[in-house]
Amino acid sequence: MFCRVRLVSHLPTWSPGTNHKLWKLRCLLPQCPKLGAKMSAGQSQKAETWDKGTLQELKVPFARTEIGTFFQEQPRIGNQYLEDAFLQRYLKTHLPSQVLEKVSLDLERFGARVTAEIDSLGRECELNPPALLHYDAWGRRVDHIVTCPAWKRMKEIAAEEGLIAEAYERKYSIWSRVQQVAKLYLYAPSAGLFTCPLAMTDGAAKVIESLGISGPLAKAFGHLTSRDPKKFWTSGQWMTERKGGSDVASGTESVAREQPDGTYCLYGFKWFTSATDSDMTLTLARIMDAQGRVEQGSKGLSLFFLEVRDKEGKLNGIEVQRLKQKLGTRQVPTAELLLDGSKAHRISSEGRGVACIANMLTITRIHNVISAVAGMRRVINLARAYASKRVVFGKLIKDHPLHMQTMARLEVETRGAFLMLMEIARLLGLEETKMAREQDLHLLRLLTPVAKLYTGKQAIAVISEGLECFGGQGYMEDTGLPVALRDAQGKLELASTISELESSVQLLQDALHRLGQFTQRVGSKGAVEMELAARDFAYTLARIYTGALLLEHAAQPDASSTDTYAAQRWCKQDLCPVDSEEKAGCYDDKAASMDTYLVYEGNPVLKGKL
Repeated sequence: MFCRVRLVSHLPTWSPGTNHKLWKLRCLLPQCPKLGAKMSAGQSQKAETWDKGTLQELKVPFARTEIGTFFQEQPRIGNQYLEDAFLQRYLKTHLPSQVLEKVSLDLERFGARVTAEIDSLGRECELNPPALLHYDAWGRRVDHIVTCPAWKRMKEIAAEEGLIAEAYERKYSIWSRVQQVAKLYLYAPSAGLFTCPLAMTDGAAKVIESLGISGPLAKAFGHLTSRDPKKFWTSGQWMTERKGGSDVASGTESVAREQPDGTYCLYGFKWFTSATDSDMTLTLARIMDAQGRVEQGSKGLSLFFLEVRDKEGKLNGIEVQRLKQKLGTRQVPTAELLLDGSKAHRISSEGRGVACIANMLTITRIHNVISAVAGMRRVINLARAYASKRVVFGKLIKDHPLHMQTMARLEVETRGAFLMLMEIARLLGLEETKMAREQDLHLLRLLTPVAKLYTGKQAIAVISEGLECFGGQGYMEDTGLPVALRDAQGKLELASTISELESSVQLLQDALHRLGQFTQRVGSKGAVEMELAARDFAYTLARIYTGALLLEHAAQPDASSTDTYAAQRWCKQDLCPVDSEEKAGCYDDKAASMDTYLVYEGNPVLKGKL
């Protein structure tokens, strides 16, 4: 006889292997002395039978390597083009039918590649940041930046997919930029920050094209826009020096000495050089005359092109001092560089460096907007997938109205930002095919920095809020403002004839009126008041113009009910914060003084100041 103890109701989850021996039950059943007694062959066989039958009923939670039975199914990305109805609808509304067919097929194919290949490569880039090897095994200074295989593969894919070439081949005329931007929009969240070198590569190609493709620039342009992975180059943008910031006029100390062959040797220290593993770069320096004199200010700056390595593969008079230990974007090699006789070609007129680099800044700002908007879209897509899998309080979280309200707010922000991005892409396409009106050029010049500022702030808020869906898991161009306001007003004409949009149109027109009044008042304000209002002024312009774009989109014949709802929701926020803040007294001298006091209260800095 054997003691049979039933513990099933108390130990519900553990089940042992079939070879588990009976003696292991002693710790569980010490009150059964017969378990330790010597057994005959028949008794042993019965015991083994009992062992298997009973142990199948014994289920001990978290035994050995068991960690419980519930695992939350993770959200996974699908084909990001097929899952983005708003992107598809935008393209259908704006692209000619023949262009639409080809672009849609390419984006669908590319969307599948993002899911199947690019996304995992991006993750590898995040897990394997670059490292700097100063010396080889024999003690020679090599300053080799070591990047992971996934980073190198990203460069090949960028060439294969024509992520830069698309824009300069102009296969779709004015729509080529829209097609390129749509592709980068799908790519950016999975790219492991390879979008950074691509942004500067696109910017460098834009500068070269604007200056004229000749001489050494012809070779560079061919590499930058190549679809052949073996020929494709990426470019850096080496502007920032130790004084840092955007004030390159006073912050640039690097000098250039002309050589007998017409080239230049550069000397200086570049404090922050992104994508330092690139093949070439554009940089600013001051030309030094025979007496060692240089001209200060922006008039003394010229633009230079240089290849990072010579024909033997050695660094071109460059010492890599160290890689930056950044808070984020660690995938991108960013370094401090010493230029010690780097051979370079001057590509701008002498003293026109800042003016020539402006095209590069425009393009890189647009790439910033792409990454910001794409990041918002991706987090919403993941949150949407998660909401359809996660059960809380007895039902999927997508069935909780509060959760859906939060996600709807994020969706509205993202749709507005997306339309702003695509409007800039459309204007850029017009400019590059010489089909832009003067008004279009003013808008492009104005909206680009505004969108970069505003979507950058939007992305932080939207992505932060989006992550919570998983629980614990400026400046203005004076000549462009009237154009932007008139253009926004014009976009409301069709929407004003649609009853569902009337109230939203009225809200936007009210905001336009308030902004117009503010611009009239601001002329009599002092410099302090104007400076304090600058950022809110940019936000106001971004909100009003985005609202106009949403209303224009919602007024199209094939618009959906969600397009209408997104426009309505956008227009319910404060569309003219600069007016509200001014009326609240936030821009006067007292406010400026109190801002300083608020920040430095109790600090020695304040002594004698207030």
